[in-house]
Amino acid sequence: MSMRAVRGATQITANTPEAIGDGVKELIGAMMRANSLTPSSVISVIFTSTPDLTAAFPAAACREIGFESVPLIGAVEVDVPGALERTIRVMMHAETGIAPGQISHIYLHGAQSLRRDIAQ
Repeated sequence: MSMRAVRGATQITANTPEAIGDGVKELIGAMMRANSLTPSSVISVIFTSTPDLTAAFPAAACREIGFESVPLIGAVEVDVPGALERTIRVMMHAETGIAPGQISHIYLHGAQSLRRDIAQ
């Protein structure tokens, strides 16, 4: 087993607790499934949100889906003019036997435009 970083991002529909929670759960679930991970294999998760997302903490939604013992932290993304709005980004560190080139990085909804080369 080695430690690997898995990236992901999603654009959500609105600045509401429900939209943030649903977006986080969808994104984290997709990242976990695509890389055959379980919460016990995850070492830590870093969330960033664009400055227009203030209704809820992304980490709170992650705790609801089995990440109670995983260190989670959130931060505000750099407010670059013209950047994609309502976007949550994730960097997940996990123990896995998957080779670095085989990691599936997940970009959902409007966030696919951030990494067209690897978007799912």
